[in-house]
Amino acid sequence: MSDYLVKALAYDGQVRAYAVRSTETIGEAQERHYTWPTASAALGRTMSAAVMMGAMLKGDNKLTVKVEGGGPIGVILADSNAKGEVRGFVTNPQTHFDLNEHGKLDVRRAVGTSGTLSVVKDIGMRDHFTGQVPIVSGELGDDFTYYFVTSEQIPSAVGVGVLVNPDNTILAAGGFILQVLPGTDDETITAIENRMKEIPPISKLIEKGLTPEEILIEILEEDNVKFLETMPVTFKCTCSKERFSEAIVSLGEEEIQDMIDTDGEAEAHCHFCNKKYMISRDELEELKEKAQ
Repeated sequence: MSDYLVKALAYDGQVRAYAVRSTETIGEAQERHYTWPTASAALGRTMSAAVMMGAMLKGDNKLTVKVEGGGPIGVILADSNAKGEVRGFVTNPQTHFDLNEHGKLDVRRAVGTSGTLSVVKDIGMRDHFTGQVPIVSGELGDDFTYYFVTSEQIPSAVGVGVLVNPDNTILAAGGFILQVLPGTDDETITAIENRMKEIPPISKLIEKGLTPEEILIEILEEDNVKFLETMPVTFKCTCSKERFSEAIVSLGEEEIQDMIDTDGEAEAHCHFCNKKYMISRDELEELKEKAQ
């Protein structure tokens, strides 16, 4: 089954809901960055949340999620857009700890709890929207929940989970976001709160193999949910040799000449997809001419 995301409304349009299956997408990130289990869980949770947040955008809009919790994993960065495309990386991909007291991957310890979660939205205007909140949990689901409530003033519930196989590959990944819209009655809010206390953790729902639709039905109950659309989800990086070449041109003639004199070539490395591009001496000479 390929990864995809579903959008829905619930309780007669009072609640907006998203759910995603991101197993293959997070699996590709794991392969590209050689992440160890705890790092895979942290990166996968962030990317799963980011791709659902991207689905809230329109057209060519995009966003960047940055998690800086002060923990040993370093910075987690994820980009997503309105088309279900997402990419991401962590500073220290080979981060792993023993399971925590609940028998789960110790994401909180890896991420840390003394930093910030920030979201930058590029919605096609000169100034980007930026929201930033302190890390309150380090488990990330709670941190995204806090972001929506505090920065965007939208009462929300976010659940994200990643399960890792013994060989470090990704067994399952996914998540959900529920958002209570203005004017929602207290009865609906109470019903959702009670349901959230009853359902198993999102990782258990994913482990059972539930589809995004089934996840939302499990949380909100079938009679309350109206599905709107589905969207494929993929790992996609926007890097290219041309983009890196343009960046080199922007450095100016002297800097490019220094590259030619020092190394005779240049190597560009994309942090998001781990791909490397070699730029030869001849190509550098051409770029230097462009810089003139």
